[in-house]
Amino acid sequence: MTPRAIIRLPPETPPILCVVIHTEEEFDWAREHDRSATAVSHMRHIHRAQELFESFGIVPTYVVDYPIASQEEGYRPLLPYVRAGRATVGAHLHPWVSPPHEEQVCRFNTYPGNLPAALEREKLRILTETIATNFGVRPRAYLAGRYGFGPHTASILMELGYEVDISPAPPIDFRADGGPDYSGYTSDPFWLDEGRRLLGLPGTGAYVGLLRGLGAPLYRLLTAPALRPARLPGIASRLRLFERIRLSPEDYTGPEMRRLTRSLLARGVRIFVFSFHSPSVHPGHTPYVPSPAALERFLTECRAYFAFFLGEIGGQTSTPIEIKATLERPATRPRG
Repeated sequence: MTPRAIIRLPPETPPILCVVIHTEEEFDWAREHDRSATAVSHMRHIHRAQELFESFGIVPTYVVDYPIASQEEGYRPLLPYVRAGRATVGAHLHPWVSPPHEEQVCRFNTYPGNLPAALEREKLRILTETIATNFGVRPRAYLAGRYGFGPHTASILMELGYEVDISPAPPIDFRADGGPDYSGYTSDPFWLDEGRRLLGLPGTGAYVGLLRGLGAPLYRLLTAPALRPARLPGIASRLRLFERIRLSPEDYTGPEMRRLTRSLLARGVRIFVFSFHSPSVHPGHTPYVPSPAALERFLTECRAYFAFFLGEIGGQTSTPIEIKATLERPATRPRG
């Protein structure tokens, strides 16, 4: 992976929350990836999320993939928000549904960073131009589909004018599936190049609990197939000894997200990225929101977390590009 120059904000900096939505097509999460699955009907309900964000003064960033950016049903619901400055738009590359369709559809190739450099570049170039045409703005923030940042991604992003990469997903190791390894990453932002043109802004996640320092090795042990009957991850979580938590209402509860936030604040983290997938705004499109009741719980969890972050701990909100501008100021300091 690209060398990282970690950035830390002064300890007196109020916590900053950035909301990023993986804005993508609908597909069956239990099946292999399908190039023909490009429906975007859930976007007629995206107002459910947008109205919630606006009630807290949050300007979300919708990182959109090709089925969203290329179909009127996908991009039109977002246009009023983007044009009014109530939302920003970035890019999200799902290779299997993004032209040109030259590669075999397989799990390895669903990580865009695994593609040949020329093909990864061409797919992202076409996506970028499609977004610019249909949204009227050129995207400057990027989140790789399946978090698949690769050896050529940084140079491609800088060539195409991107300024922020939101692909890292600490502390998850995707190598068993053919993807990148983020187990050694923290939730701190970092510069991807010496000229500070490209900022790495990880989606917030970490190990939490008394044994968090044991990190990935302990997680692999607790989740080993031979030990599954013992349900050790659940026991460790209930005892508050060891948890792997990411800042998302998909798979994680409000108390878990608050524990993660408090733990990272104590470690000096000041920038937090909260995210979920756009199909979760309508029941039945993701495993996280299977029913209307689940949707209500999902939105309630979001609402409660925003109230906690912006109220109880005195946080503020920002967008990826605004965060980059903040970190370019001389007061911020990198560390190795």
